Formats: sequence, C-alpha cells, structure tokens
Amino acid sequence: MSKHSPDADVAFISALAELLNKNELTELSVMREYGEYDSLDVKVVKQVTVMQAAPVMQMQAAPVAHHAPSAPAAAPAAAAPIEDPAQHPGAVTSPMVGTVYLSAEPGAAAFVSVGATVTEGQTVLIIEAMKTMNHIPAPRAGTVKRILANDGQAVEYGAPLMIIE
Repeated sequence: MSKHSPDADVAFISALAELLNKNELTELSVMREYGEYDSLDVKVVKQVTVMQAAPVMQMQAAPVAHHAPSAPAAAPAAAAPIEDPAQHPGAVTSPMVGTVYLSAEPGAAAFVSVGATVTEGQTVLIIEAMKTMNHIPAPRAGTVKRILANDGQAVEYGAPLMIIE
C-alpha cells in the first residue's frame, strides 16, 4: 500500500536534523502525509538547556557560599532569587527561542548596561529568530541590575535575560 521507502524517510529525518542545527533551532516537528492512511510524524529535539543553565548556576553559586559563613541568617533569604533569576520579580524573560544580541550591530554600543536607567518600551536587546531581528522592549521602567545573557548566546523561551528593578 505504501509507496515510500524507509530510506527516503531516513534521508528526510537527516535533512530535518541538519536544518535544526543550521538554523540554531532546538525543536522541529513535521507531519508528512503519503496518503489517506499513511503518514510520518517526526519531532527532532536538541537538548541545550542543561549546558546553558550550568554556567549561570556555577557563577551564581560561588557568592552564596562566600556569604554563608559570615551571615548565616541573611544568606538563605538572598540565595533564593540568585539561584533562579527567572523567578525574580524584575526578570525580563525571552519571549521566543533565538540568539541574543546586546547591540544593534557588531562593534556598536550595547543597548543597555548594568546600572543604566531604562524606560518602559525601550529596546534592551535583540533576539534573532528565523533570520528576523526582534527588538525586546523593557517591560517596565527601572534600573538594569543584572544582564544574564551573553551577546550571541542561544536562548530558550522563558529564559531570564536581565533583571530590571
């Protein structure tokens, strides 16, 4: 009944995996229909969040360990926001999967820096997704306390990018 070969399916899946890597995507889902009762559902996923989260956690865990001996009562209260920046009330999170750029073009000044005052709606960074540059606005006015993403870093949906208080 089926007029397609398994070799063609393997080649199709390989092409999807190559497309995933070439475009810096983390997930791709496709349904290929061969007939009324014959189809191929493919979901290709690349796991990258563990590698991205580890450096952030390592960099932030060190200050907590240094503060713990000198101020045991204050360290646990300060440790909660540091361990998960996405839970911080001033966190600006990624609205999409893509690549972060802190400036408009290579060599240009960054949109914002730590300590800068921003207004609501001001562009704080760009996320490139599918060859489109998406300007990410500040969700509120305030002061940039931390920049959590590096220029050129791949980010996932919901990843914390910066803290504005």
